Amino acid sequence: MTHNLIVGIDAGTSVVKAVAFSLDGKQVAVASVRNTYSAGLDGSATQSLSQTWEDCVAALKDLGEKIEDFHRRVIALAVTGQGDGTWLIDDGGLPVCDAWLWLDGRSSPTVDILSAQASERQRFEKTGTGLNTCQQGVQLAHMASHYPHLLEKAKTAFHCKDWLYFNLTTVRATDPSEASFTFGNFRTRQYDDQVIDSLGLSDYRDLLPEIIDGCETTHPLSKEAADLTGLKAGIPVSLAYVDMVMTALGAGVHTGQDNVACSVIGSTGVHMRSVSSNDVCLNEQCTGYVIALPIPGRVTQVQTNMASALNLDWLLNVASDLLKDFGCESSPHRLVNKVEDWLQQAEEGQLLYHPYISDAGERGPFVNGRARAGFTGLTYHHRFPDLVRAVVEGLGMAMRDCYEVMGGTTQELRLSGGAVRSATLRKILSASIGADVRVSGREEAGAAGAAMMAAVAIGQYQTMDDCIAEWVTPLLGQVEKTDRALCDRYDVLFNAFYQQRLTLPDTWLAMEQLREQPAKHFQVDPSDKS
Repeated sequence: MTHNLIVGIDAGTSVVKAVAFSLDGKQVAVASVRNTYSAGLDGSATQSLSQTWEDCVAALKDLGEKIEDFHRRVIALAVTGQGDGTWLIDDGGLPVCDAWLWLDGRSSPTVDILSAQASERQRFEKTGTGLNTCQQGVQLAHMASHYPHLLEKAKTAFHCKDWLYFNLTTVRATDPSEASFTFGNFRTRQYDDQVIDSLGLSDYRDLLPEIIDGCETTHPLSKEAADLTGLKAGIPVSLAYVDMVMTALGAGVHTGQDNVACSVIGSTGVHMRSVSSNDVCLNEQCTGYVIALPIPGRVTQVQTNMASALNLDWLLNVASDLLKDFGCESSPHRLVNKVEDWLQQAEEGQLLYHPYISDAGERGPFVNGRARAGFTGLTYHHRFPDLVRAVVEGLGMAMRDCYEVMGGTTQELRLSGGAVRSATLRKILSASIGADVRVSGREEAGAAGAAMMAAVAIGQYQTMDDCIAEWVTPLLGQVEKTDRALCDRYDVLFNAFYQQRLTLPDTWLAMEQLREQPAKHFQVDPSDKS
């Protein structure tokens, strides 16, 4: 075998994947390693930097065992990973502490403080990105106030993919996407001192690494990393953009057509539109993200639900636990196969479900760390299939809530993620936003998006549009027409969903205060008949 390969690494929150592609975009092999993170009662969510690198190495070594002549055939490598979060290293390149992940909610009070500043609208109009607990800027500001010892030890503030790139190449760098939506200007794709100052981080400006574009600049794989991974020292390594936009790129967010949207229905929900940087709609609520695409003048306008399919996972876990109590072993994974049947058994639009199941609340299209999930409209006759249908419809309503604040219309929705294998789920999402649906046949869209950047960087394609024409467009499935009658019904459902959502913050606050109060136990007097 002499066919050359490009390997894309996609380091997610729970899985690190290494995927090999032929130079024309065909997936050859995939290897994955599960990694873990720790969650604390204080809202913390942390991950070991060293373990994440070891997991990356393990995935690459496993991939090498699946591919004949791996050492010779791989001619380029690219890396993307989970977005936001804070991965601190010291002057010697060692971790200062475990990474604060995008799931970490400890900086919620700092979000409130920064959001109330007079400069917030100006910051938002430069970054295109609303403040939330996920972001490195907010987390660094929170550390500066509450954990200053961490920043005193730190030399560089990385994101996940930046940390892996450092281990692969010894180069301290970040990419234009995360740099600009956190600390800069999406139009220039550079840091902005006014934005950094508005976050109160001027004294920590030196923590921010150099910005490099992985379509234009690569660095050679170090000998140490080559020895660990089984790859050839010196091959070019591309630092790709953040995983959200890499997944969208691989799934078809941009193929040269207008009025196209792309949603990734994973544990979280990521909803995106590709627009010119001059046509961005900056909403009054100052929420969402504007993330650069590796295409000149194009950005993705993004709103993200903190939890998407995670809501369905929760419901299936409840069912699995109940079955186990009666001696019936049925894992949530097995119950997934029943979802399509349950969706078809239930009548549409009977219940409201707000899908804010994440402990960190919600970040799109509004930011509220107290947001919590809930059903409305339950009666005695409702059964489990009705709950399943309500949860999936809630995902559709939350998706529409996100697209509504982005402005513009969507004629076609391109879907990616494991949950979209369900035909009825696709029908529900299609009708929720009133758009036809196409599903990408790309299995590993995030790794593919990263590998596409390497393909352009090494000159396999002159432009990213050329690469998209061969790697992405042919894998888009047939158009699935939206059900107009169901659209009309969901218009009514969404109005109820939205109006109730506006009233819920007071309830969420009251419930948080109740949870924080120590439980009081009262002794009941049996003679008291009141």
